[in-house]
Amino acid sequence: MAQSKGQCPHFTQLIALQPPRLSQADSPDGVDVCLHCFNGGCLGEERHHARTHAERTGHIWSLNFKRSPKPKSQRDDNEPPLKRLAIVEEHEADKYDTMTTLRCWECNSIADAEVASRVAPLINGVAASLSSARQSEVKAWEEELEPCEHTLTLDQSAATGAPPGAHCSNCDLKENLWLCLTCGSLGCGRPQYGGTGGNGHGLEHWRSTQHPVSIKVGTITPEGAADAYCYACDDSRVDPELAVHLRNVGIDVLTQTKTEKSMTELQIEHNLKFDFSMTGEDGKLLQPVFGPGLTGLQNLGNSCYMASVLQALFTLPSFKSYYGAASNTTTEHALVCSVALPAECLECQMRKIADGLCSGRYSKPSALNTIQNEKNAEDTVRFQDGLRPASFKALVGKGHPEFATMRQQDAEEFLEHLLASLRSANQGTPTDVFRFGIEERLKCNECGKVRYRVDEHDSIGVPIPAKELKPAGEGTKAEYESVQLTDCLDTVAGEEALEYLCPSCDKTVIAIKRTRFATFPNVFVVHAKKFQLVNWVPHKLDVPVLLPNDDNITLDKYLGTGMQPNEVALPDDKPAPSSLPEFNADAMAQLASMGFPEIRCKRALLATGNSNAAVAMEWLFLHLEDPDIDDPLPGGGAPAPNQANPEQVAMIVDMGFTPAQAKKALRESGGNPEQAVEWLFSNPGDAGDTEEAAPAISAAPSQPKVGGVDNLPANYRLKAFISHKGPSVHSGHYVAHIRTEDKGWVLYNDEKVVRADSESVAVLKPLAYLYIFEKI
Repeated sequence: MAQSKGQCPHFTQLIALQPPRLSQADSPDGVDVCLHCFNGGCLGEERHHARTHAERTGHIWSLNFKRSPKPKSQRDDNEPPLKRLAIVEEHEADKYDTMTTLRCWECNSIADAEVASRVAPLINGVAASLSSARQSEVKAWEEELEPCEHTLTLDQSAATGAPPGAHCSNCDLKENLWLCLTCGSLGCGRPQYGGTGGNGHGLEHWRSTQHPVSIKVGTITPEGAADAYCYACDDSRVDPELAVHLRNVGIDVLTQTKTEKSMTELQIEHNLKFDFSMTGEDGKLLQPVFGPGLTGLQNLGNSCYMASVLQALFTLPSFKSYYGAASNTTTEHALVCSVALPAECLECQMRKIADGLCSGRYSKPSALNTIQNEKNAEDTVRFQDGLRPASFKALVGKGHPEFATMRQQDAEEFLEHLLASLRSANQGTPTDVFRFGIEERLKCNECGKVRYRVDEHDSIGVPIPAKELKPAGEGTKAEYESVQLTDCLDTVAGEEALEYLCPSCDKTVIAIKRTRFATFPNVFVVHAKKFQLVNWVPHKLDVPVLLPNDDNITLDKYLGTGMQPNEVALPDDKPAPSSLPEFNADAMAQLASMGFPEIRCKRALLATGNSNAAVAMEWLFLHLEDPDIDDPLPGGGAPAPNQANPEQVAMIVDMGFTPAQAKKALRESGGNPEQAVEWLFSNPGDAGDTEEAAPAISAAPSQPKVGGVDNLPANYRLKAFISHKGPSVHSGHYVAHIRTEDKGWVLYNDEKVVRADSESVAVLKPLAYLYIFEKI
């Protein structure tokens, strides 16, 4: 029994501590916040993470924090309309009542009011601090609009003033009007969400005149703000000199009044109403299910891609067993974890997710998450609150340019990122179920010699052919002919002709590349690549992909053969002659005698025309801090003929890809830069060639060590699929369907976990983005 007196001497040392950042504390026992390192821990008898933390670290002071929702009458839930694509900070004091208690774990005592008053600034700091989730959300994301070269260098020499009459110059529309800032022409926009009409005459004006920048007239404000769109960039932009540019076409911003919704407001309105249907084929709400493995995950703000992947992963036995969902190893890891804080340990976070999703402890109906059928008031269901994986998201996305943000991301890319993160943290065991080898065989058509290469993969991307049956119309999507998944796999495992500089024939020939499986995974992930490049931007296509009626596939016929006894291996590629000049020997000797490394001497001479030591030395002193001063010289490494061209690599890197990705894309496309870029867009999760990877295709007949198995049969059954709704994988919404033993197909839509009806499965399965098969 804890002491109630305040004689504990340890509390007097608290005054020097700083306010922490607080995690949520909605459980009945609250959460204990360590006042040394501000780690949060629960107080339950079963998990007792607060006590475990104190015993492991010797941090003896903690602050117990409890909060409860204020009564409805004390809260103001009528929020003003959103005006920006941003997450607005919420003040928890407006929504919750809080209670705090000081504890010393060494004395097992509770501080009295007198002690608590001495550390009031610390207690107030805890109560006022934002949780890690809220901090992430507040800075999360805003729609980041920037000026472009067209808005910054706008030519208004042809401006004649805005035309009289508030309607499109080519039709009678009086709203959704766009003003050309180059000449003052007024044209209607394209149809917008919410029923706003448009015939696209503004776009036609751009196509006929190439005048790039237009302003949405109804969004002009006296403050000099308005929606600006650059047709040349095909994107929304900011015009820093908008007031001046509008004045040149006869519009004074001070006299304007905003009369229409901006593109931001229309997008917010669309997002608020955007969701997968939660009603079945009978018109009734889908029924929620509860229990172990049926716990939802709250959407933290565009985090549905992460939730869908996590739900799929933790339905796999390898993840459930390794991270303690099927055993009691989670508490044991907490006792021996070498990382200072659980929030910084990926294994702690994965075990926390496993416990939350698989234990069933949090899978309970909530009175705060009730949905009523719009067509039937008596049809009401209660969903669960769902878990908030905020600390997991913060850790796994830390330092990543995309996953550290709150923007929508690609589910396949996140899966690859998470698997790589687990392996780098020495937690690769559960991820081994995804590993398999892809065998590439290259055969020269002239000499008949062959070369084999095996690369390890975690998933396979299959190109989905798009044959349009019905073009998109106003308010309707394009319709495409359905394709069989097995046909797409046949395409991947087919043969491809490409140009190749054969080291045996010593000339450019036509070679045949064939792709097969060297090994098969235990869990087979198929990425349906439904993209079409439009102005180098990938657009998603809703092409139906059909699976066999029993959801089973076999990969037996795709097993590779390896080097056969009657085959002759191609020799190694011959090094290309160096393109570097013969360096001035005297100058090299003089520079070397001054202590400069050889690579710097050559770089300096190369940069100064290979003339003399004095000029080269002056160049060296000016460039000693250059980051590439010691890099290999371009053209000096004698690359093999079939390795990537450095200039082509640099060009692709300038587009935002890594050198490793550029090299692999060029190899896969036979050195064609345009096809390489298209390959990269079709394989967004591929990290590319690593430094340890074999250059080009290995001639060695021996089997490299890769994951997976090569025994037959290779039969698989669909375990889960992740679907996406929206025009791009970087917007819209993801959900997961998972096949369970006792409840059939279950739909995981953020915190809503429901039994999926046959219509939901039949409609969404062909449109899935990721398919996950288990070996049977």
